[in-house]
Amino acid sequence: MSKHVVGIEYCTKCRFVLRATWIAQELLFTFGEDLKAVSLLPAGSGVFRITVGEESVVWDREVEGGFPETKLLKQRIRDLIAPERDLGHSDKKD
Repeated sequence: MSKHVVGIEYCTKCRFVLRATWIAQELLFTFGEDLKAVSLLPAGSGVFRITVGEESVVWDREVEGGFPETKLLKQRIRDLIAPERDLGHSDKKD
């Protein structure tokens, strides 16, 4: 089973680092055994983008507006790396 790398690119000038580290923690708690790394990638210009591998953009603040809800983010990542996994309360409909 190959392990995945999640990248969290965040604007340093906007001080998005706290949100980036919190999301990294949430993803490590949920997908720890499936992940090789969660990388925090300082950027600029209001960027907040989350990727799995080099090609799969899971969230892009510029495209989707704002920041992701944790539930939605976990579902999107799960669908890419472990579609059979049950996320428990994160899979329940609101």
